[in-house]
Amino acid sequence: MYKILIADDEAMEREALTDLVTRRFAHEVEVHTAENGRRAHDMALLLGVDLILMDIEMPGVNGLEAARQVIAKLPGCKVIFVTAYGLFQYAYEAMRLGACGYILKPVVPDEAEGVIRKALAQIEAERKLADMAPAAVESVPEQETDAAPTAQGGKMELLMQQVKTYIDENYMYELSLDSVGDILNISPAYLSSQFKKYLHVGFLDYLTEARMRAACELLADPLRSTAEVAGMVGYEDASYFARAFKKRTGQTPTQYRRGAAHRGNAAKEDAE
Repeated sequence: MYKILIADDEAMEREALTDLVTRRFAHEVEVHTAENGRRAHDMALLLGVDLILMDIEMPGVNGLEAARQVIAKLPGCKVIFVTAYGLFQYAYEAMRLGACGYILKPVVPDEAEGVIRKALAQIEAERKLADMAPAAVESVPEQETDAAPTAQGGKMELLMQQVKTYIDENYMYELSLDSVGDILNISPAYLSSQFKKYLHVGFLDYLTEARMRAACELLADPLRSTAEVAGMVGYEDASYFARAFKKRTGQTPTQYRRGAAHRGNAAKEDAE
């Protein structure tokens, strides 16, 4: 069961979103509502909500500020911003805060459901990872010795495999050694050393590779801009993404896209 908070100063909008979430997610969620940013902040902390559908333009404390305050005190809480203002600065600020999604009013039910399901999938992945952590890292010292029991090593290897799976499924979000370490309640340095020990690749290297594999697939679509692809694989800065992509593949995103188009045409000719 997931706790969802719907925050909007307009009663009709709150009711419409509440109806949508209740109908589409039935027994999966527990829904609460708030009529302003201050109330959203207080209720989120009081209830320990998992996800907030937050209107941006609210009187007093707006949605962006309310989300910033909630996330600072409740890091595991996810936020989807809902607003009638499709302005770039709002989208940029939402991404900077680590938003799970951004929905424009009037809300399209199918699109809203997709964004919410994606956020809930991320929450579920974090829960599964956290559930493994106590059994796997209980009483494990910060510096594991060669004399560590084999059983403990097996548990740690299983945990690192789960971390790998978590990266594969959530590379598009703002992942880091700090964020995953927080879920597991272990230090980033210890997580880094154990990931490399058992998987024979660095955490950040693996995260980058996962993002680049996805980027290669997305770039095959000529209708997606490089900036859009960057955002879809977890990069806020398109220029940084382009540099990282070239470093990993030896090509710029544009060059790779042209090559993919050429390969696609050649494959069609061979098939004919």
